[in-house]
Amino acid sequence: MGGFNPAVKLEERIRQALNDEFLRNAVKFTTGRLRSSKQQAAEQMGNWEEWRERGRQIRLHTIAHLDYYLNQFVQNLREAGGYVHFASTAQEAVEIAMQIMEEKQAKSVVKSKSMVSEELHLNDAMAAKGIEPVETDLGEYIIQLAGETPSHILAPAIHKNRQQIADLFSEIGGEKLPADTAVLAGFARSQLREKFLQADIGMTGCNFAIAESGSFVLFSNEGNARMCSTVPRTQITLMGMERIIPSWEDLEVMAAILPRAATGQKLTVYMSAINGPKRAADGDGPDELHVIILDNGRSQQLGDPEFQEVLNCIRCGACLNACPVYRHIGGHAYGWVYSGPIGAVLTPLLNEDQDQWGEVANASSLCGACYEACPVKIPLHDMLVYLRRRNVEAGRTDATERLGMKTYKVAVSSQRFYQLALKLGQFGQKPLARNGEITAKVGPLEAWNRLRVAPALAKKSFRDSWKELDMELQHELVELKPETKARMEAILRKRGNSHEN
Repeated sequence: MGGFNPAVKLEERIRQALNDEFLRNAVKFTTGRLRSSKQQAAEQMGNWEEWRERGRQIRLHTIAHLDYYLNQFVQNLREAGGYVHFASTAQEAVEIAMQIMEEKQAKSVVKSKSMVSEELHLNDAMAAKGIEPVETDLGEYIIQLAGETPSHILAPAIHKNRQQIADLFSEIGGEKLPADTAVLAGFARSQLREKFLQADIGMTGCNFAIAESGSFVLFSNEGNARMCSTVPRTQITLMGMERIIPSWEDLEVMAAILPRAATGQKLTVYMSAINGPKRAADGDGPDELHVIILDNGRSQQLGDPEFQEVLNCIRCGACLNACPVYRHIGGHAYGWVYSGPIGAVLTPLLNEDQDQWGEVANASSLCGACYEACPVKIPLHDMLVYLRRRNVEAGRTDATERLGMKTYKVAVSSQRFYQLALKLGQFGQKPLARNGEITAKVGPLEAWNRLRVAPALAKKSFRDSWKELDMELQHELVELKPETKARMEAILRKRGNSHEN
């Protein structure tokens, strides 16, 4: 699977992923390792739940006062010499970035990993103008060479193995390279070193922006973000409008929980704080710094009691590693930039065409594993239910599903209809039921029974068993003493009234 294809329906994308045995094994292996590392790191911390709650409170407070902290950040950054641009839409952000590149007559741009850049499809826009975009994160570099898109927020090339990477590098290197991690990393380093030195512009994302100082912070494990922000003369930073925290003290909490939730590290290897463009006394840094703050549908979630908390996300990827659906199908099946549970929520919220993207909310078992994994306690499983409800209310569900739910509504609307439906079901399943199970792959059972079996309706319903129990008790009452009999009759009357209600 080379990348997302929105023209293909979700069901077909999932089928393609499930039929790709290598992809499933690769994703399962890596997410399992990341999940295990995260669990160990959380246990070693000792008071992980307290840190989760601290992180949640910081994010709740910040998003509730987002306008204040954004204004504070912008004012302080401008005072430090930086330029700030606001973009309401993805198209506006692309136009701003391209205008800066054209003014600098840029021929090449080195980029550290940025999900906002993927959201903007900025590489395509640069290539169309004859500007070479160079991804310098190793995972992003690999998938750029392969002509693919990221399949994980944190590990873009999670679906690739070393041999595939060796084949890619051998093709551009003109020599056969072994599938050895050290050799492959060394090759990428040698290729990218010249790109850093030749680049006209460095482009980064933003992990956190510090409102009180106008600074922003980059987390990385490879050092490439630091190279992108120090070597080129001009820097462009892409920032989702929600990436704000109030203070450096709050950064301490985020720096503790994000690496642990993401990869199981106590600390990220490189944490770079950018405090504006290069000053006279600085040894390195850009002469000119531009920060593009992107809305692109984010502000529409503000004030919404069901979805505002999605803006609390710190992009750690922990929910992907915990999700049983993602672990089976990988990231490309979700169809857009963001995958896993956070993608299943963000994709419908940030895209206007709900007929195309609304179905992504169905790519979840609603097990709640994403909430348990999230370091800031975002209730993604609840949001997925809310999105599904919106789809139902808008009539964006399958006709067969709508008919089935209407039939169910009629069946449970009264005791008489319910009992009739049970009888019909017990009778209708006889040709299909064997030893208490239905294994036939017919009708609505086809997809379910492909990997499991459906339990047959019991020969005797709970209500029938309850009636029999009542009759047995009535027979026993005959032999009881009068005072005991009176108490038992009172209990049965009370139970009967409750049953009727």
